[in-house]
Amino acid sequence: MESEDRQTRKSNLRLLFEALVVGLVAGIVVGSFRWLIGQTLAMWQKGYQAAHANPALLWLLAGGVLASVIVAGFLVKQQPHAGGSGIPEVELQLQGKLQLAWWPVFWRKFIGGVLSIGPGLFLGREGPSIQLGSTVGQGVAQGFKASKSDSRVLLATGAASGLSAAFGAPLGGAMFIVEEVFHNFSPRVWLNALAGAIMANFVVSNVFGQTPVLAIDYKHSFPILQYWQLLLLGAFLGLIGRFYQWGLLNFSHVYQKIPVLPRWLHGIIPALILVPVMYYFPGYVGGGNNLILSLNQIHAVNVLVLIFLLRISFSIVSYDSGLPGGIFLPILTMGALLGAVYGQFMVDLGLLDQKLVVNLIIFSMAGLFSAIVRSPFTAIMLIAEMVGSLLHLMPLAVVSVAAYVVNELLGGVPIYESLAGRMQTKEDNDYVGEADQLTISIYEGSQLADHQVKDIAWPDRTLVRVIHRGQKDIIPNGNTKLLAGDLLVLEIDENQRGLVYDKMARLQEAKE
Repeated sequence: MESEDRQTRKSNLRLLFEALVVGLVAGIVVGSFRWLIGQTLAMWQKGYQAAHANPALLWLLAGGVLASVIVAGFLVKQQPHAGGSGIPEVELQLQGKLQLAWWPVFWRKFIGGVLSIGPGLFLGREGPSIQLGSTVGQGVAQGFKASKSDSRVLLATGAASGLSAAFGAPLGGAMFIVEEVFHNFSPRVWLNALAGAIMANFVVSNVFGQTPVLAIDYKHSFPILQYWQLLLLGAFLGLIGRFYQWGLLNFSHVYQKIPVLPRWLHGIIPALILVPVMYYFPGYVGGGNNLILSLNQIHAVNVLVLIFLLRISFSIVSYDSGLPGGIFLPILTMGALLGAVYGQFMVDLGLLDQKLVVNLIIFSMAGLFSAIVRSPFTAIMLIAEMVGSLLHLMPLAVVSVAAYVVNELLGGVPIYESLAGRMQTKEDNDYVGEADQLTISIYEGSQLADHQVKDIAWPDRTLVRVIHRGQKDIIPNGNTKLLAGDLLVLEIDENQRGLVYDKMARLQEAKE
């Protein structure tokens, strides 16, 4: 037993070392990706500025944008899973429903992302950064000849490291992976994901500095007697979030009805829209970092509403074109705009102090993200890290939970899970596997809690190998009682992983 414990510790330390390697490489890769996008966007903005003095230059810029999206679209045509944000692919990989070779996705995502996001399309770098990190995790796992279980942990670690490097938010990166992507709070997952995310953040901090990505100065606490405003704001965000979910999931049908353009050339449409937008409103393009930082200077509600309408419509058009790029930062930008709209409206009514509008801008980023992505813990932690302040967690939580609940009442579904479900194909699951493991947590109130192993209708070819309960590891038999909080290690057939994952998810639903 002592020898077995020593071997387990050695294995865990080895995995931790590999996770740090993943974080190091992901930090370099995503840091480079982030820097290139910033430099490319600045170059395009200078070009459009020069076009005001030389209108003929606009035709050259338009041709350049079209060339960029055509090349990016061609890369996606070669490898369809290099398009979009990449987060749905990571979810499916971790669920065992999709297998991808890491290198073909990696280089196409990197180049395609720079070509799509750099010119100023309303796409975020964070989703692609997560997928780039996950491919780094796959590559490192392959290099170290890691087991299947360890390979998935390293894939998740890479994804967390990618988000951490993109936003400078290691805690938010790790939380997003365990809450939204992996759906698994196993210590082997979150500890290694956090270690990799910290390493990635260390790398990019040496390049971009330690200033928070959204260094917004807000020192005034939100008055407790004004918390009714937060509930109202949360309901507003939940409603808009539901509309955005619907639009993003349905606008792709419009693209499918365009007869003259093949799917890989759909990026031409947002590119053509971008040219006049970039020419007249260069400050409103791209993911939205700079726009968020300037919102507190715009006090006209009608102007804020027009900017929001531009952002939400162009975000949907850009993403559904299939180009490499995400919705992560665009969601935060729209949330900030909605917070500014609501706050300024209340100021005009005399119901809010002007100095508190900046608070609502920040709270709304977390609220809209919570509503659309359905990850409130990630929303709270991520915004706190991005802004660089932990002083206002309570109002952040109130808005996030209120938005989440309203979106739930309106029938909203997690956007990345919905996008993942939309892309599944028979081919994605059509591969032969060997013995594998699946770790699941038992939730309070689920159909597994307080039942004996023999009473559970387990999926076919599934064996409960180990139960992690606190600091104890239990080798179960049929009479072993499962408790809320247990971590189950299941032995499964690899080619049944996705099926077992879905069946176990249904068993985790609350008892009727």
